[in-house]
Amino acid sequence: MSENIPKTELFYKKSKPIDQLHIEDAIYLMIEEQKKASLEVKKASKFIELAINQIYENLSLYPKGRLIYSGAGTSARIGVQDGVELLPTFNWPQERLDYIIAGGKSALLSSVENAEDDVPQAINAVHSKSINSHDVIIGLAASGNTPFTCKVLEESYKKGALTIAISNNPNGNLLKFARCKIILDTQEELISGSTRLKAGTAQKICLNIISSMVMVKMGRVKNGMMNYLLPTNKKLRDRKLRITSQI
Repeated sequence: MSENIPKTELFYKKSKPIDQLHIEDAIYLMIEEQKKASLEVKKASKFIELAINQIYENLSLYPKGRLIYSGAGTSARIGVQDGVELLPTFNWPQERLDYIIAGGKSALLSSVENAEDDVPQAINAVHSKSINSHDVIIGLAASGNTPFTCKVLEESYKKGALTIAISNNPNGNLLKFARCKIILDTQEELISGSTRLKAGTAQKICLNIISSMVMVKMGRVKNGMMNYLLPTNKKLRDRKLRITSQI
């Protein structure tokens, strides 16, 4: 087998194929494999800390600097899931948040053919969004080699942006264009190549930590509470009152 194939694409050989296991055993194995995702995040904690500090410094230094998530397929959806929560949770300004998604917004709900290979679209997106040194670009790719995401990070790097690469492949090309490199070496999946499993879980945990701690450093958490919470419904209005009274 070629050494160029990312570990995330390899066949899982530590047990019988999942479809040949009793469902109880399959569930247990899936839980155990998901635990490994968090352990890989833990191994990368020093690099995650470095990214948090650099993102904080960049966004503090440049009041119009944006936090931009980029990816394709599952990685894009995980990035969007993390980003969209920053407004209601921390009242992070909409104008300081953006996404560069392979295939555009429609790719969030359905598969867009060949989108992850569309390098020209990646180049156009970076130019059309006027990416510059004030911005932070977080690129996510389980394989570490997604052409679209690699090109977004490469073009953003050339423009002086703070580029953060999150790759589940230690040898991913994505890492070449990053000022901060985070490797989440989750390796092969129980369902071969289905990176919505361990790889996706590790990416989600990693982004949760990064964005939450950046917001903490930005002063948007007080005494462990969301003091910048945007109350958009009754439950959140009640929560806002409780937070205000306790602070």
